[in-house]
Amino acid sequence: MNVILIAVIVLGTIGLVSALILYLAAKKFAVHEDERIGKVAEVLPQANCGGCGFPGCSGFAGACVKAADKGSLEGLLCPVGGQPVMENVADILGLKAEASAPKVAVVRCNGTCESRPRIAEFDGAQSCRVQQMLGSGETACAYGCLGCGDCVAACQFDAIHMNPETGLPEVDEEKCTACGACSKACPRGIIEIRLKGLKNRRVVVLCNNKDKGAQTRKACSVGCIACQKCVKVCKFEAITVDANLAYIDAEKCKLCRKCEDECPQNAIHAFNFPPRKPKPEAAPAVEKPTAPTAAKPAAPTVPTAEKPASKETTVPVGSPKGNVEPAKEQES
Repeated sequence: MNVILIAVIVLGTIGLVSALILYLAAKKFAVHEDERIGKVAEVLPQANCGGCGFPGCSGFAGACVKAADKGSLEGLLCPVGGQPVMENVADILGLKAEASAPKVAVVRCNGTCESRPRIAEFDGAQSCRVQQMLGSGETACAYGCLGCGDCVAACQFDAIHMNPETGLPEVDEEKCTACGACSKACPRGIIEIRLKGLKNRRVVVLCNNKDKGAQTRKACSVGCIACQKCVKVCKFEAITVDANLAYIDAEKCKLCRKCEDECPQNAIHAFNFPPRKPKPEAAPAVEKPTAPTAAKPAAPTVPTAEKPASKETTVPVGSPKGNVEPAKEQES
């Protein structure tokens, strides 16, 4: 009995000492967290997509609190929650939320199955990243979409799907939160997070090919050939050509669509614009009536004078030649 009691006392003492040590360690190494971080995290969507540039919603909440200590939330945006969520965050931190322009994911490739003929067949793992590591893919374009759908698998909001007819991903703008997960998943970087634009209208160069014009045409019939016709027609200096590829600055673009009409490769596309009205046909030219010509008066006829009657002389028959009598004048 004494042995059991001694064991219980020893074990209890060890537990008590261990608890005391843990308590002292927790006090010494305790990390004091600002209570505002928890409040901010509660209003975030908890998608943990990383589109804000921080490791999850908790990391973004901590960044917001640090920014609040400096007096501004400039540069911080939750792409999933958008402006309403940022207004809630600003209310908690006692700041004013700055308006931010909405964005959307844009697939900058228009190389459909018809415009980009296949030159090989890939039988390996259906992954864009794997194809990129092994070669240039199934087409001759080393910059276009590989078509395996890594972007679809990366999207948490079911906002992007592969079109079986074109072989290209398509973005559902109603569901897209511009988190950037699809852009990070694409090994060729053809998905860009761009401004939605006024009334969700945008003009974009749907090409990522940086080869020279002749080589681009061989690989894709709708690729940008860097002819710079779009640059010349743009009056707002919104288009630049770098590395044999044209790019439209969304902040400078005035949506006039002149570059779209000028592009010989149909590489520039306009989104969410109303259908254009058909151009009126030119009216046939009407011939001007010719002024009537005045009739020339007939030339007056000049009466011809009558010739006087000629006088004939008759020679009597049987009269000798040497003795000719003058003949009587006969009036004709």
